[in-house]
Amino acid sequence: MSAPISRDEVAHVADLARLQLADDELDHFTEQLAAVLEHARDVGALDVTGVEPTAHPYPLANVFRPDEVRPTLDRDEVLTEAPSAEDAMFRVPPVLGETP
Repeated sequence: MSAPISRDEVAHVADLARLQLADDELDHFTEQLAAVLEHARDVGALDVTGVEPTAHPYPLANVFRPDEVRPTLDRDEVLTEAPSAEDAMFRVPPVLGETP
């Protein structure tokens, strides 16, 4: 049986994701992805005849709390702790080459 994923394939995926990986990282992630793919192959080989499809193994009910208005932090107090604020909002560095 061949390896589930090659180092070159991991490098290609990293390139598509615009990730720059060092040689040791490529080796590390190739090993990790191979283990994940082998586990997926093992799961895929299971006989699940008669098993109902499910999204979760436990019978969970809705665990969300009601959406109620509750006291929160004071905006002005929070903004005084921010490195930079402007017009009652956080000021963050520009991204994607945008100019302020």
